[in-house]
Amino acid sequence: MLLALEPMTDKKPHSHPDAGAAPQPSGTSAPSGGAHDPAPAEAGALLEAPEAAVLRLEGQLADLNERYLRLAAEYDNYRKRTARERSELWTKAQVELLGRLVDGLEDLGRLAQVDAAATDPQRIQQGVELVERKVRKELEAVGVSRIDPVGAAFDPRFHEAVTTGPAAEPSQDHTVGAVLQTGYRLGDTLIRPARVQVLTWSGSPTGMRDA
Repeated sequence: MLLALEPMTDKKPHSHPDAGAAPQPSGTSAPSGGAHDPAPAEAGALLEAPEAAVLRLEGQLADLNERYLRLAAEYDNYRKRTARERSELWTKAQVELLGRLVDGLEDLGRLAQVDAAATDPQRIQQGVELVERKVRKELEAVGVSRIDPVGAAFDPRFHEAVTTGPAAEPSQDHTVGAVLQTGYRLGDTLIRPARVQVLTWSGSPTGMRDA
């Protein structure tokens, strides 16, 4: 009896992808490449006890309070010292100014005791002018200057307009025609404004009347 033989082929049996691989336990997965699990909390880390935290904060508060009190005391001493020094400087400046004026005051006192009936009036006038020049010189030495702006433009910072008058020409409009009381200033600080007459231009020459 003849048996039917199947033809031989070159096909090899297919190997399964998992063939030869070690079986994995159920419920586990293969470790991922290069990935690490988060590190656990450092072992032995201690938390500050509430009592210790309270003591530490109280110590810091006491230190800040001490620093504040020290700074406040230093500032108070500085304020008192500067006030005292400013008062001493002001007193010194006043003494220096009065020291310059006492000679003129003494000269005025001697003139006041002169017998006007027995003294030439011209000599009395010369004495008064001499005292005036002496006092003015001493005031100028400390920076006091007169404000005598006849012919200058009216400046409300240093002039006080008391009255007005007619200007003879347009260029005199709003200028000082006369000084009724001399002004004074110390440097750029006004002591007293000059009381002046201000000229105004009305559009026609002074003295011209309508026909």
